[in-house]
Amino acid sequence: MPLNVVLIGPAPWGFRLTGGKDFNQPLTVSRITPGSKAAIANLCPGDVILAIEGVPASDMLHCEAQNKIKDASTQLCLTVERTEPRLWSPQVKQDGQANPFKVNLEAEHQEYKPIGVGHNRKAQPFIAAANIDDNRQVVSSAYNTPIGLYSSGNIQDAMQGQIKGLVHDKPDSSRTLASIEESDVYRMLQQDHEESHEPRQSGSFKALQEFVDSDGTRPIVTKSVRAPMTKPSAPTGNLQKLPLCDKCGNGIVGTVVKARDKYRHPGCFVCSDCDVNLKQKGYFFVEGQLYCEAHARARTRPPEGHDLITTFTSA
Repeated sequence: MPLNVVLIGPAPWGFRLTGGKDFNQPLTVSRITPGSKAAIANLCPGDVILAIEGVPASDMLHCEAQNKIKDASTQLCLTVERTEPRLWSPQVKQDGQANPFKVNLEAEHQEYKPIGVGHNRKAQPFIAAANIDDNRQVVSSAYNTPIGLYSSGNIQDAMQGQIKGLVHDKPDSSRTLASIEESDVYRMLQQDHEESHEPRQSGSFKALQEFVDSDGTRPIVTKSVRAPMTKPSAPTGNLQKLPLCDKCGNGIVGTVVKARDKYRHPGCFVCSDCDVNLKQKGYFFVEGQLYCEAHARARTRPPEGHDLITTFTSA
């Protein structure tokens, strides 16, 4: 049902608009700010806007509707369609007539029956007994007592079941032993005692005994046992050989000085004449030996008419 809602200006109006032709949805009020002009004019969320200031809003884009609302200054007249809420209530039929379903929250009256003589007013004691033998019996008043498991009959049954696999049944014998000598066990012990056993000897003692019995004519034959030896482990192929110093001939561990494919210790990198360390200095090879600049000049004489000039190769 269309309704005319008039909002008294000026802006802001206090409601949010959604939808439009570009969204393929009708312009709808989605939110109302409490206490705003839209709330005072009784504009409700969910109202579908049919016209803004008398202009139909069915073909308006969202931005066109916003601009039309912004153009209103003193008042804003909206034509909206408000759908009334529908309340659903289940229907039941009683005697052919439709009546709304109602829930009766009143408690139903229950008949009161006092406890009579048929009920136990006092708990009866729990009594359990176990027979020790034919004449004696143990009685316990504890609830759920396991005393019945410890009767003589149950104990005998449990013991027989446990030792059944450990003790073999005694064979039935029809004859009666007149003396202990007729027992098979006694005969086995006597026979084992009468038999003589040679003492055990080691191999070396046995060879020595045979040598003594033969008056030295039979040589002593013994086995030679070699002590276990640990084989040295073979060198692995991943180990690198240490470079050898060109001066002292020892291996170099740590810092290595390389000059013309020759390796030297930092302490051996000296002049062959004055033993001056050539570190951070120029070095010269003359006939395979290292020299400083002064001794290299002394050992190298240019031809007559030429001067000696030191040149350095570019790296």
